[in-house]
Amino acid sequence: MQSIEADVCVLKFGSSVLESEADYRCLADEAYRHIRAGEKVVLVLSAIAGETDALFAQAERVGGDAAAPALVARLARIGELRSAALMALALGRIGVRAAALDPHEMALVAEGAPLDSNLVALDAAAVAAKLADHEAIVVPGFIAGHAEHGVVTLGRGGTDLSAVFFAAALGAKRVRLLKDVDGVYAEDPAVNPRAERYGAIDYDTAAEASAGLIQPKAIAAAKAAGIAIEIAALGEHEATVIAAGPAIRRLPLLTAPLRVALLGHGAVGAGVAECIDRHSDRFALGKVLVRHLDGRDPARFTDDLDEALAGDPDVVIELIGGSDAADILSRALRRGAHVVTANKAVVAAHYDAFHAAATAGGSQLVFSGAVGGGAPVLEAAARLHAGPGLVAVEGVMNGTANHLFGRLAAGWPLDRALIEARALGFAEADPSADVDGYDAAAKLAILARACFGAALAPERIPRQSLRATTPETAQAALARGEVLKQVGRCRVLPNGTLAAGVTIESLPLAHPLAGANGAENRFRLTDRAGRVHTIFGQGAGRWPTAAAVFADLMDVRRRHIEALGEEPIRLSA
Repeated sequence: MQSIEADVCVLKFGSSVLESEADYRCLADEAYRHIRAGEKVVLVLSAIAGETDALFAQAERVGGDAAAPALVARLARIGELRSAALMALALGRIGVRAAALDPHEMALVAEGAPLDSNLVALDAAAVAAKLADHEAIVVPGFIAGHAEHGVVTLGRGGTDLSAVFFAAALGAKRVRLLKDVDGVYAEDPAVNPRAERYGAIDYDTAAEASAGLIQPKAIAAAKAAGIAIEIAALGEHEATVIAAGPAIRRLPLLTAPLRVALLGHGAVGAGVAECIDRHSDRFALGKVLVRHLDGRDPARFTDDLDEALAGDPDVVIELIGGSDAADILSRALRRGAHVVTANKAVVAAHYDAFHAAATAGGSQLVFSGAVGGGAPVLEAAARLHAGPGLVAVEGVMNGTANHLFGRLAAGWPLDRALIEARALGFAEADPSADVDGYDAAAKLAILARACFGAALAPERIPRQSLRATTPETAQAALARGEVLKQVGRCRVLPNGTLAAGVTIESLPLAHPLAGANGAENRFRLTDRAGRVHTIFGQGAGRWPTAAAVFADLMDVRRRHIEALGEEPIRLSA
């Protein structure tokens, strides 16, 4: 959760990007991209492709020509309700706090015929209340409540109308309709691959040019409300913006897939590889580096670093951990390869050297997964540092330690809790970095750069180990109405220097950091005006960290494309 004042972005996912259950993972990645950019997200979902048609066909088979439209609408709603719940589950998997709302929970009401109604009312306060405690709210498109019929649908393509209506009612920054094409084209790109794409287009022209792509009622509603609609593809920055104003057309930029070298195939690495495989049109993954082949497919894996880096990769993703990676990453950056890593120890220890190498090679170094896992704290810190400025950061920033304290409070001995943490993918074979505070110290050093623009050597940060903590100690804290946490803190002193430390603290249950459960991370950033901004998220585990690493990779690709430049924009009549 982000208590930073956030814009609201409405994202609509239609059946063209929801062809199977596996696509919910891609949609979760798209939502996370906007969340880490500082936006609160409302996701408006269609049913999986073909499901609504199947439900209409079922209604016809059972009800025949006499099937009452109001009853058909009741059946047709099932697809969207199921889709919204599945979307919320997919977001939870990557550590995003998401809630699903059904139409009756937010007083979403329409008027008109049962199978072609128009939205007229929404309890925006109910949605806003949910957004206050979540990063994402998922709602079903296409359906609504009705005073007479109970349930109605909004006509074919009605999820577009739902998204526009939510944007208007919530005062959203924008509504983005995600399609299987990257915008509105002057001609069918399937017929003419060099067809011009609209960068901007007015409402009336859009209604004609986008026939079959956007519901006409949605365009009319957007025009009436003055809402800008973006038509875009998953993962892309460019979009066609439908709003008042002149049309702009350009030839789309054609790019080859980025060559990616993936170093490491543990819990996180395997998750990243799966994400990359789902985007084979954007990335070409070389052989994945592993420590030992152990029967793995040699066409897919290698235990030879040179072979993994063969083919002059555009991006090197480092997930092997440890300090040995420093030389690999420096050489890659100097050669001009972009680097994505979740290795907080190596980033903290070699930040200046990496920055120099990246400058020399004209490359990017990104590492959001190194701090906070799925909690986008580095992005928030960078925005606040560039804005009001920051004076302090504190947090429960090691998900493994947090999980261990929970088990100690339940009476588990530390050894047993560590065995479980390894099995869950939270802890490494050697847990000393988590248990002895090295991991939190490295994160504090990186946060000092993002929050204050200052260097802080991780080895100079005092640390307190949790090895001496017993179940009895943890349970005694609970009896006092407190809970044990490993807390990292760094603040700017009056003389401009930094004070930092990693300590084991007994926090009152009402403390904002005390509520971090399981592998959750919580961060509190204090700006120069004294305002406190809170970031929540899963700090450990395969999928939250993999989502952060993959989001970094997608950002690298978008910046790479922007650097290539667009072809000249043409003004249309």
